[in-house]
Amino acid sequence: MINRIDQELNFSQTALNLRAYRQELLASNIANADTPNFKARDIDFKAALDGALGKTQGGALALTQTSERHLLAAGSNRFGAAVQYRSEQQPSVDGNTVSMDVERAAFAENAIQMEAMLTFVNGRFKTLSSAIQP
Repeated sequence: MINRIDQELNFSQTALNLRAYRQELLASNIANADTPNFKARDIDFKAALDGALGKTQGGALALTQTSERHLLAAGSNRFGAAVQYRSEQQPSVDGNTVSMDVERAAFAENAIQMEAMLTFVNGRFKTLSSAIQP
């Protein structure tokens, strides 16, 4: 029984961790809007979630860390999400690819989806709590 609860909550935990990581990337883009030659970065959430849950079919071979002191492979991060550079919407003289409108919209959308996921998880815990009580 506990294993089933853990499996069901593992998806939510992984999704929330990826949402938080994406929020960090988007906040970094916004913070560096005036930095010359800064390239806006983002992740493909669905592909990252599939990769984190081990559902990726084909694609690149992931490297395994056998020690915490090993360095990560180039381009990887703590969730295995492939960080991609956002394409340029409007070229700027200083080489910066951050579009504040795009970043703010993505930040707000990600925050709303994160809040919805937290509400969903909260509801699951309430359901489990009511099932346990006599």
